[in-house]
Amino acid sequence: MIVCLEKGGDPTEARLLAEKLNVPLILRDSLQEDPEDLMLRFHKEGLSLCGEGLEMQGDLTHMIPRLKKNNLQREFLVKASRMKNPGDHPVAVDATAGMGEDSLLLAAVGYQVFLYELNPVIAALLKDSLRRASSVPELKEAVSRMQVREGDSIEGLSRLDTAPDLILLDPMFPERKKSGLIKKKFQLLQKLESPCSDEERLFDAAWSAGPRRLVIKRPLKGPCLAGMKPDYSIAGKAIRYDCFVNVQDRNVNKC
Repeated sequence: MIVCLEKGGDPTEARLLAEKLNVPLILRDSLQEDPEDLMLRFHKEGLSLCGEGLEMQGDLTHMIPRLKKNNLQREFLVKASRMKNPGDHPVAVDATAGMGEDSLLLAAVGYQVFLYELNPVIAALLKDSLRRASSVPELKEAVSRMQVREGDSIEGLSRLDTAPDLILLDPMFPERKKSGLIKKKFQLLQKLESPCSDEERLFDAAWSAGPRRLVIKRPLKGPCLAGMKPDYSIAGKAIRYDCFVNVQDRNVNKC
């Protein structure tokens, strides 16, 4: 991987990310041709990830129609996140943030959301996406309630000062046999981050944090995460949300 700084890109952010990743920082003018390895482009529009003829940039503007009130209330995640007496400032932890789309839905219904992302490249793309979204009128308010915390969520969950109202887990789905089902732009992200290989530790960390509700996103016909049986599930055509309530007051059962 290399970091490439182009005209209009942020030189300070480019340098800091190259140092964090311990990879070369190269000016675009010095490149004879695009490298075969993955490349992070800092340009006037922000930050992009490139490789194998593909390029992706975090972009939450496509979520705007889903945030309209009537549409938002029909979102399966929103239904899964509803609880009695949430208080004025409910707190959610998205322990597997990715590009932040699910967190945006939670923020749009009033949650203060802390987004944990382990991979530093994905975290950088996410931060850049939120920065640009903060200037979009339809996204500004929700994005103001989203805060990225780069690092291991398993460790982060163990250090929370107070139990959050909700924890969301969305470990990457097991590799699908039909690659055409995966959107091309996210193929690059899968080169950076593999499906969760330690489901039990992730589940245990979320459970031990004592949220009022634990919500786990799964493939529609996929197994329960870590084999743990939810109280109920809310299912769509391709995915389902397994829901555990009153986590701090009870034990969990295996499927």
